[in-house]
Amino acid sequence: MMDCAHYRRAILADPHDHNADMRLHRDTCQDCSRYTDQVRRFEDRLDRALRLESSAEVRDRPGVLPFRIRDAQTLRLRRGWLAAAASLLLAVVVAGSLWLAVPGPSLAADVVTHMAGEPRAWARTDVSVPERTLDQVLAESQVRLRANPGLVSYANSCLFRGHHVPHLVVQTDSGPVTVMVLTHESARTATRFDDHGYLGMIVPVPGHGSIAVLERGPGTDMNAVERVAAKVIGAIDWSA
Repeated sequence: MMDCAHYRRAILADPHDHNADMRLHRDTCQDCSRYTDQVRRFEDRLDRALRLESSAEVRDRPGVLPFRIRDAQTLRLRRGWLAAAASLLLAVVVAGSLWLAVPGPSLAADVVTHMAGEPRAWARTDVSVPERTLDQVLAESQVRLRANPGLVSYANSCLFRGHHVPHLVVQTDSGPVTVMVLTHESARTATRFDDHGYLGMIVPVPGHGSIAVLERGPGTDMNAVERVAAKVIGAIDWSA
């Protein structure tokens, strides 16, 4: 299953790629469908700008035209060059914004890598972590719970990218779902990922960083991941 990061890197490399996996992802992801339209509009604009520049080069040839005609032609050529330069500058700006819009795969990859170091967090259980432990883990990141996000069976303060972050596990009908509260990691848009058996998403929390929510195993269910993400975001008091 192709994720948004891989799709967007591929579409930047070839906006007209007709790979079956890419078509399937584009058909099921509205964000990437809109992103594809942006990339293709940019490529069309760049192509028109380059054609305009090429036409100006063809017209700029020495001849035996009268001075006034040559002068008028020079003025037209200068205008053509200015238009081409403006179009190319705009194309560069648009290209930069498109590259910035590619979701960073490294955050999701780092989350998945971190999961491998805490196998005990994936146990199915109906035993909640002590409330005092949970409160202490959250307090280290200056957040607290104001509502119940579900049965939290695991809570630990983990070192992640140079910061201690809450690592929680919420039990669901489809199995344990891991949540990492990443107050130091900003995300522009919600990003799904499917990596090494882990299915999950990075969800931005405007003004407060983001959260990573994921599960693993054959019974993975993105709907469960989304439900837990919504519950946790709604349950956390970010101003603690």
